[in-house]
Amino acid sequence: MGQNDLIEEVKETKSDEDLGWGDVQNELDEAKQSTAKKEADSVNSKETKSDVDLDWGDVQNELEEAKQPTAKKEASSLNFEKIQKSETKGPSLDLDFILDIPITVTVELGRGKMLIGKLLQLGQGSVVELTKLAGEPMDIFVNNRLIGKGEVIVVNEKFGVRLTDVVSTAERISKLK
Repeated sequence: MGQNDLIEEVKETKSDEDLGWGDVQNELDEAKQSTAKKEADSVNSKETKSDVDLDWGDVQNELEEAKQPTAKKEASSLNFEKIQKSETKGPSLDLDFILDIPITVTVELGRGKMLIGKLLQLGQGSVVELTKLAGEPMDIFVNNRLIGKGEVIVVNEKFGVRLTDVVSTAERISKLK
């Protein structure tokens, strides 16, 4: 039933002088509530029908199976072998794998600063002045980390360095951080 039909029905039931907009509004609200209730009832009836269609025989069979005692199984015994203590003299560290890792050793004769203009003027025979004094120990770096100081020596016509001071292990480790 549409709104126009409801309005006509209200007009027929009441005389023209008694008819007010509030009455029409009340009738419309009642009609909406009635329609909503009918829709809800039809949905509920569909759900109820699907519940009725259930096969109750299957449910009863499952209940009977659940009531039957389950067969008891005998537990088998387990055999545990004794664990023998092996004699170990502490952790075994095989460090042979690090012996073939290449490192870079650098001996620094000294450092100096110059302007780019002076650098561009350098040529064969030019002298570059360094900050270290003659005879002063040189810094020895391993992979760009200072590990000690030493003095220049000549061995079989090649330059070498004799270590005069080695940085302590604790200092080397702290510099790694």
